[in-house]
Amino acid sequence: MFADRAKIFIRSGKGGDGHVSFRRELYVPNGGPDGGDGGKGGDVIFVVDEGLNNLSDYRHRGKFCAEPGEEGGKRRCHGANGKDLILKVPEGTVIREAETGKVIADMSGENRRQVILKGGRGGLGNMHFATSTMQVPKYAQPGQNAQELWVNLELKVIADVGLIGFPNVGKSTLLSRVTNARPKIANYHFTTLSPMQGVVDLGEGRGFVMADIPGLIEGASEGVGLGHEFLRHVERTKVLLHVVDAASTEGRDPIEDIYKINQELKNYSEELASRPQIIAANKTDAIYAEDEDPVARIREEFEPQGYKVFSISAVSGKGLKELLYYIREVLDTLPEEPVIFEQEYDPSEFLLDEKLPYTVEKEDDHTYVVEGPKIEKMLGYTNLDSEKGFLFFQKFLKDTGILEELEKAGIEEGDTVRMYGLQFDYYK
Repeated sequence: MFADRAKIFIRSGKGGDGHVSFRRELYVPNGGPDGGDGGKGGDVIFVVDEGLNNLSDYRHRGKFCAEPGEEGGKRRCHGANGKDLILKVPEGTVIREAETGKVIADMSGENRRQVILKGGRGGLGNMHFATSTMQVPKYAQPGQNAQELWVNLELKVIADVGLIGFPNVGKSTLLSRVTNARPKIANYHFTTLSPMQGVVDLGEGRGFVMADIPGLIEGASEGVGLGHEFLRHVERTKVLLHVVDAASTEGRDPIEDIYKINQELKNYSEELASRPQIIAANKTDAIYAEDEDPVARIREEFEPQGYKVFSISAVSGKGLKELLYYIREVLDTLPEEPVIFEQEYDPSEFLLDEKLPYTVEKEDDHTYVVEGPKIEKMLGYTNLDSEKGFLFFQKFLKDTGILEELEKAGIEEGDTVRMYGLQFDYYK
């Protein structure tokens, strides 16, 4: 089955933690700190693979994680960086944030490779935190947390011209006649269940890409049948070629069909409905009524509305040359760049958790010692004798997670906390 949608969970690699260690060498009994830094976590990167044409690789596996960075080591050894995760997708894949539906990236045009989630930065080892007053720091910086996200992958066909119309009006036959595509063709509804593409060669570099979008039905814009799956592919196309059965071989009115399909396009997207549209009145070889010209009736109805109508037969080839050259003329008036979806959601704006390096140690049954470089720096510029300064100090302890760590260590009301010469009693 053609897979043009998938929902997957992606996660970058967590940064490796910094290491706590001290030099222990002969004749150097009290060496300084030498804990190394942690490695960077792996990124999650999407890459366009020209050999892919669907998203089947993501239909049966839903979780993809990059490698975490390694912890730093002794003797200033840097932890190894985590391996990046490369996810290959076909050109035209749109990556959306699953909850909001906002576009993260459009893997089209010049965008062949994009980092979607960045790996966490490795934490600093304790060798970075030695100061004149703290020469044996017993803390290191934890690595940054990984980023994680549920995303929807949507494959939208990239083509200059999209064939639209009800099932069984001859779109597949037309595509096979004018391009190198070889779609399966049969006389029943929904023969085409996946978009087919082919290149129309007009010579002298004037060709263009045409796609057969599977047949639409009433209610498609509301998700009836395979409506949304089909309509999403039309979004990429610059020109819509509306194919109708002018001979009414199945008893349907071609004028009514055109109005119904255009209403579905409008319901789905006003912008899509406003794209240049050409009407191809097909199956004229099957018109036998001499007293009525259905193509003339279609022209009278739609050409005053700005739609150019061509009388064609995909089977015999009648009228195809004139139609294709007119399509080329219309394309020449439009921008050459493919339809690209702009980014609406940037995962890099997520704040990676920054954890302060500090230690919380229980000195005795009722005394706890808290140490860390940013704590020491904060105390240096905060006036704890003022009410405003003390409130700032309390907020700092809460925001950095120190109060939470003290509670985990078992602190109770009335116990003493010491920080670089400062001593206070703990009360909730």
